[in-house]
Amino acid sequence: MDKSEKIESYYEKEHTFRKGIALLREIALKTDAIEDFKWRIPVYTLNGKNVFGICKFKSHFGVWFFNGVFLKDPKKVLENAQEGKTKGMRHWKFQRLDEVDEKVVLAYMVEALENQKKGLEVKAERTSKVVIPELLQSELTKNATLKDAFEKFTPYKQKEFCEYVAEAKQEKTKLRRLEKILPMINDGIGLNDAYR
Repeated sequence: MDKSEKIESYYEKEHTFRKGIALLREIALKTDAIEDFKWRIPVYTLNGKNVFGICKFKSHFGVWFFNGVFLKDPKKVLENAQEGKTKGMRHWKFQRLDEVDEKVVLAYMVEALENQKKGLEVKAERTSKVVIPELLQSELTKNATLKDAFEKFTPYKQKEFCEYVAEAKQEKTKLRRLEKILPMINDGIGLNDAYR
């Protein structure tokens, strides 16, 4: 299935918010953004840079603005997409179709594109030294093949694995997460590769 088929499938698939995302798409297509498909959602780009995406979930649908931190947000509708994890991304959520004010949404999309033209972007931080949690370090010490596979990952991907284990509050959760990632490390699959 090529990108255009994936895009059409995303919008045509039966879903509670099918009409809502169709309306957001209609608005997005009034801009000069290029429609693309990344991370299993339609993403709208300018000169190859991600500007905004249209998404649907169980309880809401909305627009992700990749560098939404730079939007003026006069209606105060934008939320940090993942509190503490993203610096630039902002999300505008809707629960009902009648919440979508076409003129306002279009204005936000156009502003996001203008900001991209100006080069306003949150630059990704370079990952420095990776702190490996004890549980994972113990496995790497016991298994040279696993250690070698882990070291082939970029520091950023190593950090994702480490944080995934370390951020669990309970020991049983840490162990369950460790059990999940060990085969991924062996197979050379990053924790979030499915979303990239």
